[in-house]
Amino acid sequence: MAHLLSSEVRQLLHNKFVVILGDSIQRSVYKDLVLLLQKDCLLTHKQLRAKGELSFEQDKLLEGGQTGPMHNRTNYREVRQYCSGHHLVRFYFLTRVYSEYVQAILKELQSDKHTPDVVIINSCLWDISRYEQDYVSSYRENLENLFRHLGQVLPQSCLVLWNTAMPVGRKITGGFLPRDQQYLALILRDKVIEANFYSSMEAKNHGFDVLDLHFHFRHEEQHRQTDGVHWNQWAHRHLSQLILAHMADAWGVELPQREPVGKSIESGPASGEPDQGVERQPQARGPLALPMTPPLPPPRQRPLLPTPRLPPPQLRPPQPHPILHHPGVPPQFLFCPQDTHFSSDHPFQSDQFFLNPCHSDVPSSTQTGFDFEADFRFGPQPPRPLLPTPYYQHRAPMVHRGFPRNPPRGPYVPCGRRPRSCRKRAPAHPEPRPH
Repeated sequence: MAHLLSSEVRQLLHNKFVVILGDSIQRSVYKDLVLLLQKDCLLTHKQLRAKGELSFEQDKLLEGGQTGPMHNRTNYREVRQYCSGHHLVRFYFLTRVYSEYVQAILKELQSDKHTPDVVIINSCLWDISRYEQDYVSSYRENLENLFRHLGQVLPQSCLVLWNTAMPVGRKITGGFLPRDQQYLALILRDKVIEANFYSSMEAKNHGFDVLDLHFHFRHEEQHRQTDGVHWNQWAHRHLSQLILAHMADAWGVELPQREPVGKSIESGPASGEPDQGVERQPQARGPLALPMTPPLPPPRQRPLLPTPRLPPPQLRPPQPHPILHHPGVPPQFLFCPQDTHFSSDHPFQSDQFFLNPCHSDVPSSTQTGFDFEADFRFGPQPPRPLLPTPYYQHRAPMVHRGFPRNPPRGPYVPCGRRPRSCRKRAPAHPEPRPH
């Protein structure tokens, strides 16, 4: 598994409808995924803190947010959607794992003309801190009702991924907890662990996938914001890569063999450091950054027997030096402004994604390791030395047949744009029919 680039994420989520439901942390999951579908950039600190904005990176606010009252009460609403020709991502803000509002959302998804391919959901912090004191029984009951309802309205082909709540700090500040409930900050860490246990068990009992974010980020306190609840842009990019790797594994898609996703986040700018105030700057050597130069291949072992001397080779015309390309080194992430938009999409011509039963492993005649030139002769040949294969004789990359170079128009039409007609225009000067 690898850290995917923007072009690779577009290939993985090609013609996919992704629905994300949850609190402000899941909203940042939505934002980072929308950004990664367009650019190889990280979110800025300002983008992470913003909520209810009318537009974020070409998306639209469909309901709530700045179109209504902005507050931190349990009836806050925010619905966002990013739509392109081949991608559809929607976000619903939740303050409770199951309620009348959640039932209305599931009814809307059931009647939508597009069936969700992926549903990513989490709700925990609001449930255990803003409602009844006996949160255990009510939370477990709501979890059971949610998963049973999901199984009724979603098709079996839909991937339902339950994210466990991420670890919280020992001190919680900001507007998450009301002033009369600040005492909950001392016990919220233990309550989150208990709630994660019940939610993960309930999801597995109903046959849904679980991504244990509490486990993955248990030693990454330096990437948590100073409020004790939210996380910085480095952590959210790592979180997105974990989700994408889980999707690829569920769909049987092999990822490029690069830096593994399962490793913990490397040391980088932590919360509260000066880099949070700087919104746009190049990534130097932060977390999730891969080495600048690829590691050298291991040296070949010498043969046990000495290689006999070969006759001097015939002179050949000089070969041009191949252009070395290291697919294991992705471009460095940048902090990108919100008002700029560019696309790095290009025809997919590598083996970065391929399904196991749908790929060709037969090399062409120009990819073999034999030389059919003037020095070819019949009879026994002297043994060839064990030398590394030249770069230009390596096997050419395989192209996944499921990703055409000129993909057709997708099923999703961006808001305000009509689909192009498929009818062909009649020729200006029709040819006469033969008599």
